Amino acid sequence: MTAARLSLASPRAMAANVLGIVLAGGEGKRLWPLTADRAKPAVPFGGHYRLIDFVLSNLVNAGMHRICVLTQYKSHSLDRHISTTWRLSSVLGQYITTVPAQQRLGRRWYTGSADAIFQSLNLVYDERPDYIAVFGADHVYRMDPGQMLARHIESGAGVTVAGIRVPRAEAKAFGVIKSDPDGRITDFLEKPSDPPSVPGDPDVTFASMGNYIFTTEVLLDALRADAEDGDSDHDMGGDIIPRLVGQGDAAVYDFADNVVPGATDRDSGYWRDVGTVDAYYEAHTDLVSVHPIFNLYNDRWPIRTAMAPLPPAKFVEGGIAQDSIVGAGTIISGAIVRRSVISPGVRIDAGAEVSDSVVLPGVRVGRGAVVRGAILDKNVVIPDGALVGVDLGLDRARYTVSQGGVVVLGKGATAL
Repeated sequence: MTAARLSLASPRAMAANVLGIVLAGGEGKRLWPLTADRAKPAVPFGGHYRLIDFVLSNLVNAGMHRICVLTQYKSHSLDRHISTTWRLSSVLGQYITTVPAQQRLGRRWYTGSADAIFQSLNLVYDERPDYIAVFGADHVYRMDPGQMLARHIESGAGVTVAGIRVPRAEAKAFGVIKSDPDGRITDFLEKPSDPPSVPGDPDVTFASMGNYIFTTEVLLDALRADAEDGDSDHDMGGDIIPRLVGQGDAAVYDFADNVVPGATDRDSGYWRDVGTVDAYYEAHTDLVSVHPIFNLYNDRWPIRTAMAPLPPAKFVEGGIAQDSIVGAGTIISGAIVRRSVISPGVRIDAGAEVSDSVVLPGVRVGRGAVVRGAILDKNVVIPDGALVGVDLGLDRARYTVSQGGVVVLGKGATAL
């Protein structure tokens, strides 16, 4: 590893006055039915986490301890999770708080991510930060934002955008960054047909990760100008960043330069946008191999969450789980589980088979039932002998089936 890769956050960055703003108000329509009853950042992931736990863990692990989570749609479970899980030290002035749409500027909801911050500027005025970290709430990754902050301070840019290197052939699905050799962004393009390459690497493009660090006054000026623009969609990636790029005040931060303590060569630089059912499913498959692509067991940069007061998982009457994650409080009784993520409090009865599936908390799988290639949301019931994922033609008539063939049963559903 080079000396440059070993340089972590500078002392100046560690002492910086930073406010974290997490954008958690999206509807998550492409994750339906998992978002039918909850906000996208509240969707369970990886056994006992919620999607929002990843960004909050990254910010808190980096020493950013004043964080506002802007919410809007179906936010009850998200609010409850944050209020019961993410309690920091009020004595030290630390907090993580949810902020609903307050209609401070009129009787309207947020019209975009930039408008969400503009309507919540009282948070900025109260805290008077020098820098504002604006991060998305629904990606799975590890990152030290302190290193990105250090780069932002050193560059003198008004905004720094986190970019991840992706093959140019795949970059058409992202907002992409065109930059010069010095790291200044010269163009910011939404899903271009001919993505620009990274300087010095013609086969790779910088895709935006949806994470930004702003110098406060620069963000305030941009938000005010955007609010007065009748043609704007008031979106951070679609409007604010292009505005600052046009002013020559934006820089890119290469995610490949981020060094997370405890990361291995295999999972270093891992980042997944789990905005669709198939992406959510595939991100779970990244967890269950012997040497996982994303390692949940890195205790030097932990993903933090609340642990329910449940007993250990139990395997009885010959029940087994192979290449799987099994949560606390689960009982696998005479059943077989393969290549699956089983959340806490699940019951799988004798003769059942669960394979290549994601099973959320409280699910019941009856005797002799078969579940293959499926996502079962909280408290789903699979009756004795039921088949899910065996006949996709039949499943399409009964359940949601993704483009990639993943069968999804929504929260509290009973299989037919």
